[in-house]
Amino acid sequence: MPPSAEPNLLDPDRAARASKARDTTSNAGRGGLAIAGAKLYFIGLGLLQQSLMNHLLGAGYGTYRRALSVATIVYNPVITSGVQGVSRSVSSASPDDRAAATRRSVIIQALSAQPLALGVFLFAPTLAGALHADHLTVPLRILAATVSLYGLYAPLVGVLNGERRFITQAALDSLFATLRTLGLVFGAWYFGHHATRIGAVEGSLLGFVAAALLIVLVTLPLAGFGKPGSGGVTLRRQLAFIAPLYAGQFTLNLLMQGDLHLLGRFAADAAVAGGLDARAADPLVGAYGVAQLFCFLPYQMLISVTSVLFPLLASAHREGDREAVASYAQTGMRLALLVAGAFVSVNAGLTSRLLALVFRAEDATLGGTVMLPLGIGLGSFAIFGVLVTVLTSLGHERTSALLTIMALAFIVVACVIVVPGAPFGGALLMRTAIGTACGLGLATLLAAAAVRKVAGAVVPLATLARVGGSVAVSVIAARFLAATMPSGKLVTLALWGIVGTLYIGLLAATRELDRADFARISRLIRKRR
Repeated sequence: MPPSAEPNLLDPDRAARASKARDTTSNAGRGGLAIAGAKLYFIGLGLLQQSLMNHLLGAGYGTYRRALSVATIVYNPVITSGVQGVSRSVSSASPDDRAAATRRSVIIQALSAQPLALGVFLFAPTLAGALHADHLTVPLRILAATVSLYGLYAPLVGVLNGERRFITQAALDSLFATLRTLGLVFGAWYFGHHATRIGAVEGSLLGFVAAALLIVLVTLPLAGFGKPGSGGVTLRRQLAFIAPLYAGQFTLNLLMQGDLHLLGRFAADAAVAGGLDARAADPLVGAYGVAQLFCFLPYQMLISVTSVLFPLLASAHREGDREAVASYAQTGMRLALLVAGAFVSVNAGLTSRLLALVFRAEDATLGGTVMLPLGIGLGSFAIFGVLVTVLTSLGHERTSALLTIMALAFIVVACVIVVPGAPFGGALLMRTAIGTACGLGLATLLAAAAVRKVAGAVVPLATLARVGGSVAVSVIAARFLAATMPSGKLVTLALWGIVGTLYIGLLAATRELDRADFARISRLIRKRR
């Protein structure tokens, strides 16, 4: 018998601890798969949701996107801070104090979100005025209710997360995504087809509010509200934890939505200068928004890379293993680059044909004109997201936050320089996309330099050259095929597969992908359970 096996037989306590560890790992693995599955479901349903809203609202889709974009900048940080803040408090409490910790942390998180909701409601006219879109006032006031309700829902999900009830958490997230889609679609359809004082855009947002209220009522009895007691985190400690988290998430969401709002404001100015109403800017924003949805896909998919990379880097950093840190950073960044390259090849190559799969022809045609610069820009943003995650996991949170702020500043400056003065129309979208791509590209280069300095490695230049060359060839081939092949959704889907296969083939031909990579992928597929 191997010596390593003897302690488990001779030491019952150690055997019990090992068994418990295996059970915990297995449970976490199943829960992680459940949450990953919910994430994929959320992405797919979100794309379906946007497609349905685009067709139901028509020209009003841009108004809907602008209002929802403002609200997400506020409520996404509420969700993140609510889940993580309560989860941390619940998971770190002793069994005797857990009920009291749950009650106190949920109350603190829920109450902290209400001033934000009130602020959105009261200052909706000011926000709308800053965007030169006074017609957004009513939609923003409706969405203030979602900020308030997310302030209740997120802490309850945090309870489930802290208690490691991951499958229940994933089920609720999937249920809420479904309810939200049904609420938005039904509201847009009902109020769009019935003569009422409420328009289709406002009706869809009321459906969103109804879905948020329903999910709170469903989640409350499942998660529980804890019990009164003296245990748990103090108000000061809880706010000290969530304040920087909220600030970081607020900046990140502002970075993700900033170009759309800049376009809306500049387009409104151009419309008024051309003798049109400021509302004429909304269709342009809507077309830009549908292009964003596809171009953000690499960022959404690479979230899974960061969730694996973060704990590996943090552990190696704590142990002082510089070689492991460099290896993990380089491997993670290489994987991120390969994945982002695949999405950029398709997005920047198939452009309008890709958008026409799910969106109205008018928006697909106009939005497709910016898919090349925007696809490259948001592809670099996906890499930027992994880079700042590496910095955060290695204890350089301030550098990560500073780079995020700088990226936002670069986009604003670039757009302010290149967008104003463009005539009302497609030129506004193209200039916004170019400014965004330049700002994000510069920020990504700075982040890569910071990671190289901290971790000791990023991506080999040979890998960067091979991936960049494969993307360039794939995009050129895709654009040629898109221009010469007959129209039709089935043909576009076939082209999607052809471009993806070409990209992978080029990586294999240049030996960026080799047998070892395919063997690793095969092992992952076999062990996916």
